[in-house]
Amino acid sequence: MVILIDRITKLLVQHKLQLAEEKEVVSGFFRIVHWGNTGAAWSLFKGYNDVLVVIGVFAIVLLLTLSHHFDFQNPRGRIALALMLGGIIGNLIDRISVGHVVDFLYFYVTIAGGQEIGFPAFNIADTSICVGVGLVFYNAWRKGGASQGREEGEAQVEQRSEQKKTLE
Repeated sequence: MVILIDRITKLLVQHKLQLAEEKEVVSGFFRIVHWGNTGAAWSLFKGYNDVLVVIGVFAIVLLLTLSHHFDFQNPRGRIALALMLGGIIGNLIDRISVGHVVDFLYFYVTIAGGQEIGFPAFNIADTSICVGVGLVFYNAWRKGGASQGREEGEAQVEQRSEQKKTLE
């Protein structure tokens, strides 16, 4: 589903806007843009599209190979894995088919003097990867908290049992 939504939105942007073209949606806050990114997040490693294709494929293989180390057995975990894989694949499709990732969501604010401060443009695949990673961390936090709480509870029960034996 992620790949489909990502592809449809990117194809719409490519069809409606020329590369580097922008359309104001909410003045002073949000634009739909058609920007090409040959780098990674925030345009880091700009110009290394081919290397990032290899890294993307490696990330997919690594996620699938090491998935048993993560909590992907529960529904939230499976959603996290699907979001991350869908996002990586969506951006890989761009890198291979057009030579860059198509970014199109751009949020910004205009400050005094007309200067613009913006968050780097992104797309559905990027959002999917971030949400998936967030869910992995949330699952790990929940699992750690639950097992720690269970261990503390078991220790308290054991302590009470020993106290009861001492009193007898």
